[in-house]
Amino acid sequence: MSAGRLAGRYSLSHPLGAGGMGKVWLARDEMLHRDVAVKELTVPEGTSDRERAEAVTRAVREAQATARLRHPGIVALHDVVVEQDRPWLVMELLRGRTLADAVRDFGPLPPAHAAKVGADLLEALTVAHSQGLQHRDVKPANVFLTDSGRVVLTDFGIARQEGQATITAQGLMIGSPGFIAPERLEGHPGGPASDLWSLGATLFVALIGRPAYEGTVADRVRATLTRPAPAVPGPLGPLVTAMMQQRPEARPEARVAIDAMRQVAAGGPLPPLPVGAAAAPRPARGGGRVALWMAAATAVVVALAAGGFFLLRGNGGAPEAFTAPMDVCALVDSEQVGLVLRTQSPPTARPGSDGDGPTCEWTMPEYGVGVQVQKDSDTVDPWSMTPATARVLMENQKRYWSRHDEIRWSWPEIGVPGSQEATRLPVHDVQGLGEEAFGFELKGSTGRLLSSHVFYRLANLVVKVEYATVADRPTDEDIKQAALSVARASEQALRDAG
Repeated sequence: MSAGRLAGRYSLSHPLGAGGMGKVWLARDEMLHRDVAVKELTVPEGTSDRERAEAVTRAVREAQATARLRHPGIVALHDVVVEQDRPWLVMELLRGRTLADAVRDFGPLPPAHAAKVGADLLEALTVAHSQGLQHRDVKPANVFLTDSGRVVLTDFGIARQEGQATITAQGLMIGSPGFIAPERLEGHPGGPASDLWSLGATLFVALIGRPAYEGTVADRVRATLTRPAPAVPGPLGPLVTAMMQQRPEARPEARVAIDAMRQVAAGGPLPPLPVGAAAAPRPARGGGRVALWMAAATAVVVALAAGGFFLLRGNGGAPEAFTAPMDVCALVDSEQVGLVLRTQSPPTARPGSDGDGPTCEWTMPEYGVGVQVQKDSDTVDPWSMTPATARVLMENQKRYWSRHDEIRWSWPEIGVPGSQEATRLPVHDVQGLGEEAFGFELKGSTGRLLSSHVFYRLANLVVKVEYATVADRPTDEDIKQAALSVARASEQALRDAG
């Protein structure tokens, strides 16, 4: 590839999103004069030859799986290009937002809308199942709601063809905890009914606004294996409960579920569901695998009770992975906040969350500090990241910010209510912070700095810190040092917790 062009045909414009093993670009097909989406496979530095080969195999498998399917509810694959020793997937460009983003931004869907989404998705899945293909990662982040009204299932990267050998190591959990059917957690290969369970978990989020099972990875796994899904109010409730039955044979047939959802989507009541063994107790199955998962879940619970964090450590004593959720607001104490905000009465911490991960902000007139523990679009939460995926996320963030010079910036809580134009100054490496770090500043129309941003990686976590002010008193150097001091304080808090 040269000058942002693939195969002499596809001109890359800018990133649309990034995940643990890839980045999606907006591109232009110069031959057919149309916009397309190009998925770039990114493999972190230090990856072994075997892991690199498996990543490439996964991307090729996604291409093969998707190319065989023709349905409005499945993203269309146009081309596969191999350059720089890796494949690039050229797909149709979808304009809209994911179901995860829609629920986050606008709240739960009305039952009729959720029913329409569910029916469209299940019809797409039925097409895949008819060709012996399981999706295995149905979740809100992989459901795209286009501006034209289509409901599209994306990311067949871990799809599995019946009879096809797995490319993953034995015992590796494939999928997103909380959206993986119980039988697959127990080590069974699953089948169409497993995707149906995942769709039920996805509809739970669409209707309620949160997952059926929350908490750490271990919490979600344990709850999936031992507890029925919570009841969902409204006309779709009985169907979602039936779809999330723990025994695959107790779940409804796909056509029954589709017809029921179509009736609710049209404004009618949910028709009676066939009476089966849905209420029967679930027999024990795969005892060894269940015991292993339960032991892991218990270990995490014990570690949480002991200290609030659960870390895996390497031989050198540095943390290898933070695997339990933490209070982001606890990463910076009030004394440090008061110091950088130039006040003896620090503002109250305000926790929050967006699609990039949990946040905490401290704001007052003219001054603000923000901290975020980030995740990529393929991972359910930051604590599920691995050092390898965190390295890719850092790489992608640095590349992204290096490409964008003009920024629309606002922070209403400190006195910037509208979208203000700002210029990004050069991205630069930051030494002595985490295992890798970079930063940049934003300059306003007056020529003074508005904010300083620092990103650093420690083990499997990527942390973003921002300090901003519209006051005249702090110098540009003060602003840079304030952001850096908050970043160092948060890093120390993480290390102390370990």
